[in-house]
Amino acid sequence: MTFSLVARCERTGMFGIAISSSSPAVAARCAHARAGVGAVASQNVTDPALGPLGLDLMEQGLGAPDAVAELRRRGAFMDYRQVLAVDAAGASAIHSGPNALGIWSEALAPNVAAGGNLLAGDGVPQAIVDAFLAAQGHLGDRLIAALRAGLAAGGEAGPVHSAGMKIVDRLSWPLADLRCDWTEACPVEAVAHAWDVYKPQMAAYVQRALDPRAAPSYGVPGDE
Repeated sequence: MTFSLVARCERTGMFGIAISSSSPAVAARCAHARAGVGAVASQNVTDPALGPLGLDLMEQGLGAPDAVAELRRRGAFMDYRQVLAVDAAGASAIHSGPNALGIWSEALAPNVAAGGNLLAGDGVPQAIVDAFLAAQGHLGDRLIAALRAGLAAGGEAGPVHSAGMKIVDRLSWPLADLRCDWTEACPVEAVAHAWDVYKPQMAAYVQRALDPRAAPSYGVPGDE
């Protein structure tokens, strides 16, 4: 029902997650990231509480493998859950319960983890990881490239309807948090288009938050 990746930019230390699903508003429930700490995807018969708990555990000093092991110990009905995590050192880890839906699989590399369930084939996560590692540019560009690669490799067994991408940097709020909560078209491309629009303006939104006196013009009627 879902395929996703969590990732760390080795150059900047940013964390991100990109995700798509046949379910509505997948990113609202499944995408979790915290600046300086890591990123977690909690999916497949989702328990959204696992995301913040995983981030808390990593903020307390556990690496991603130990944090995921602790989630496995503490969480309820973990046989039904799939959890992906990456930490501030670039270590990655995945828990996939045996009751994950349909064809499910996972793939790991330094700074990235990908997983999915109800997939068209078990090679989808590896295609996502390979595309992320091969991509260049901003973390957001690499996340979009990876999600597109998962879709091209078959994605879900059926059509996807929602997608999202979240990126955190040095601040307590996301640098980017883009979502398509439902569409009969392609939600991955909807998020990719939103990224194309948002990326050139992203630094200005940060500046407006930190010091609006130095912010560029809003570019709306009446703004001088």
